[in-house]
Amino acid sequence: MASPPLYVYAVVNAGLALPPGLRGVGRPPVPVRLLPAGELAAVVSDVPPDLRARRRDLTGHQELLLALCAAAPVLPMRFGMVADGAGTVRRALDAAAPAHLATLERLDRRTEMNLKAMPAQDGVAALVRDDPAVRRLAADVRRRPSYEGNVRLGSAIAEGLARRAAQAADGVAQELAALADERVQGAEVPGCVLNTSYLLPRAQAERCRELVDRRAAELRDRVELRLTGPLPCYSFVPVEGSRVAAGAAPRPAVVRS
Repeated sequence: MASPPLYVYAVVNAGLALPPGLRGVGRPPVPVRLLPAGELAAVVSDVPPDLRARRRDLTGHQELLLALCAAAPVLPMRFGMVADGAGTVRRALDAAAPAHLATLERLDRRTEMNLKAMPAQDGVAALVRDDPAVRRLAADVRRRPSYEGNVRLGSAIAEGLARRAAQAADGVAQELAALADERVQGAEVPGCVLNTSYLLPRAQAERCRELVDRRAAELRDRVELRLTGPLPCYSFVPVEGSRVAAGAAPRPAVVRS
């Protein structure tokens, strides 16, 4: 008889003791357990009925991973990873054990912090003051108002704000890189001039936040900085590890609130 499918949250070292009271996705949240395979184990649960990417389940998945990360290195799975059964999970872990063990060692006592930077929307006055070309264009539009002139001015302002924000954010990014072991550029995000994730020792997380808070205040007329974390180290796990490390595949889900 085939074993039932399993929801897979993460891969961890086999010796990990799960934090007490840990629960996963679903309503009510399902209990989670370890499925050992040699030196590794998968954190799994039964698949809740009617699995969907509801906000409560996305939050539950994330909170479970954060609780695990506070206790041990974790190879996190994206939301909705479902494996055919325990045998599939164990075979996948056995086949990829050396790579997964190396990744877990690299992530030990580390966390991910993500920095996004956007142009400061209240920085127009500072841009006009500091940029002669924009200042001249604004003066021309005031003297000879026209649709074309307004379009050119709007474009120049948007480009100028983005340029100033990118220059300011690059300096902050370099400072954070000095605290981090690794960094990776994230996908382009509409409205952002920077999207970078940092892998750094957990002990540096508060220093990272203090640095960004200080620089955000100093650069508020140029850039808006948003630091998110600590996060599960998704950005520093090989793609094949984050998707199919335990023989799991993402199950299509409808996003609901």
